[in-house]
Amino acid sequence: MSTYQLPDRVILQEEGPREGFQSEGLIPVDAKLRLIHGLAETGLEVINCVSFVDVRRVPQMADAEEIAGRIQRRNGVRYTGIWLSPKGFERALASGLDLVPNVFTSVSDTFARNNNGRSAADLLHVQSGMIERYRAAGLRVGAAHVFTAFGCPYEGKVSPERCLEAVAALLRTCEEHGETPEVVYLCDTVGAANPLDVSKTVDLVRNRWPAMEFALHLHDTRGMGLANVLAGLQSGVHRFDTSVAGLGGCPFAGNKSAAGNVCTEDVALMCEEMGISTGLDLDRLAEVARMAEEIVGHSLPGKFMNAGRIRAAAGNAVA
Repeated sequence: MSTYQLPDRVILQEEGPREGFQSEGLIPVDAKLRLIHGLAETGLEVINCVSFVDVRRVPQMADAEEIAGRIQRRNGVRYTGIWLSPKGFERALASGLDLVPNVFTSVSDTFARNNNGRSAADLLHVQSGMIERYRAAGLRVGAAHVFTAFGCPYEGKVSPERCLEAVAALLRTCEEHGETPEVVYLCDTVGAANPLDVSKTVDLVRNRWPAMEFALHLHDTRGMGLANVLAGLQSGVHRFDTSVAGLGGCPFAGNKSAAGNVCTEDVALMCEEMGISTGLDLDRLAEVARMAEEIVGHSLPGKFMNAGRIRAAAGNAVA
């Protein structure tokens, strides 16, 4: 296992309103906004609010422009969205959200064909065109995403070496256009990873690109989400995508039981208990997690929102 020193602070980027609601039924706009505004009161720095995607495939995101236009902004919070195509980028550009121009690829060719309608090789070609669109708009590439970095239901597990090859191909595409992403996300899109997978893969890519920041987008489909976060922390990762109450899942995972991102408040609790700062108000997060359950109308997998804290007894405070 890795021997990096644990970070002093982590950044949790909220995915609930975007990836979470994208996997639910049709949620009223006012309810979505209520969750976004509640999350903004917890200390989160980044809230991913909407997807600018084909509404025929993801009707849950048909209200993306309305959501973007009605957000009541709070100082210190970035309200972002995601897109996967030139048309989606044009919609995002007009929305007024805080844009993070991104490029992406998929380790799994089969997943790419199912999720994006293109082969993994064709996705790289599309990214070249996207970078030129960003430059024409006066924007630089902020993030790179590598989907199915640890495996998928169609092609099975992915070796660290295969993931590294996908990262290298995506970074080469950026370099050909004079771009270097600020951060590269290794995405466990369908919850295929285990802690050893995370350690080996993160260590491999960090050794290859020591100056690059790597982040993790993890799902808890098979119950290893928090363990995988810990493995990431031990490998020096300090940025994670999370979802309030564990809301969501991947609609193109090929598995109806695919769970949402690792739970925001559960990850925050684990970090705080380990002495790693998150800057988040855990009690307010728990309230917002219960709000998320109320909005979707069914139980969600988050633990802290129901269990609460274990507090030291009077006179027995932990040093």
